[in-house]
Amino acid sequence: MYAKGSFGPPGRVKSTCTLQFVCYNADTIRNKFKLKGLPVIRARLWKNLQLICLAVVLGLPVAAAAQTAAQTSAPRGPSQAQPRLALAQKSTLKSGTASRAKKPVSAAARRRAAARARAAAAVRAQKEAEEPKFKLDDRGELVPDLRAEAAIIYDPATGHVLWEQNSQNERSIASITKVMTAVVFLENSPDLTQTVVVQRADVRNASTTYIRAGYKLTTADLLHLTLIASDNAAARVLARVSPHGATGFIARMNEKAAELGLTTTHYADPSGLLSANVSSAYDMARLIAYVGEDQRIAGIMRKANHSIGVGPRTINIHSTNQLVMKGDVDVLGGKTGFIRAAGYCLATLLRLPQGGPQVAVVVLGARSNAGRFWETRHLFNWLAAKAQDLFATPVQAATVTN
Repeated sequence: MYAKGSFGPPGRVKSTCTLQFVCYNADTIRNKFKLKGLPVIRARLWKNLQLICLAVVLGLPVAAAAQTAAQTSAPRGPSQAQPRLALAQKSTLKSGTASRAKKPVSAAARRRAAARARAAAAVRAQKEAEEPKFKLDDRGELVPDLRAEAAIIYDPATGHVLWEQNSQNERSIASITKVMTAVVFLENSPDLTQTVVVQRADVRNASTTYIRAGYKLTTADLLHLTLIASDNAAARVLARVSPHGATGFIARMNEKAAELGLTTTHYADPSGLLSANVSSAYDMARLIAYVGEDQRIAGIMRKANHSIGVGPRTINIHSTNQLVMKGDVDVLGGKTGFIRAAGYCLATLLRLPQGGPQVAVVVLGARSNAGRFWETRHLFNWLAAKAQDLFATPVQAATVTN
């Protein structure tokens, strides 16, 4: 046998060592042993590159082609192939699990979750508000411990403060502002049958309103919307059609506050949407007691429901005051208020049962809508328990009927 290549010119007999080397190579190829050396490595790399290029041309994933090339060049023994396959399967499983974990949540699912969270928070707030809290004062007497920021029980007949918590603090009062809006609008005894047209500026960014631009309503209708439904646009219309005009009306509101001795009170708009409408629980107790004497205002605030005709339409409104809607206490007048800066507010004029005296109860900065009404009930019931000492009159506590 003669080797092809550089072992010598043809026709010359090779040495014994040369023949042994050639035979060894032949035997190696025959037994399919892996050849080693730089030429073999280059050949494998070239083969792998060809496989990858072929995969790109045929549209196969490059990663799959690379894996195929690796498999062709890697040892075929089961001891190495099986662990690699298991590792690849494990990696794929982890990738699939991570993909499922990071699957985006739909907007509808987020809204449902948010709604459930709000409902749960409302239930917790309701349960907390229903439970009265008390503490011992400096004299060792049991007194209300309110969750609201400020509150007062005021006796209009004597001008005495029967109980208070931060009652002189200046705070935003939200839609309790509308009480002064009604006072200023009615002070010149206007014609309540006058029909006015709602303008676009009246309803712009009004937040809470039942009316639209172009509606024709009487000023009596606007008063009902303002005091029962706390309609912001209706309050704006009253200010605009008053003899003062929109700007002069606000100035007159502040003048009236000064005339009534409301020293911590300042108004910035007739609806209460602006946080710059500020007062104190003490001032609002005196104001609600003042309007309780005017049946044009107090009579409206005592209504639970009212209907207003606007052309062929009928607007049905309901009181924002749950004490009026429930009827568990005798409400002579009251107004709610809420904006974020103010919290939940309520100013009420109540009559104690069995012909008892009137008391003004004001709660400012309560934590929830239900909270302001429960805080008022808790104050009323605490006062009822002490009425024998304060008024020499026994009083029955308020109960809520579901």
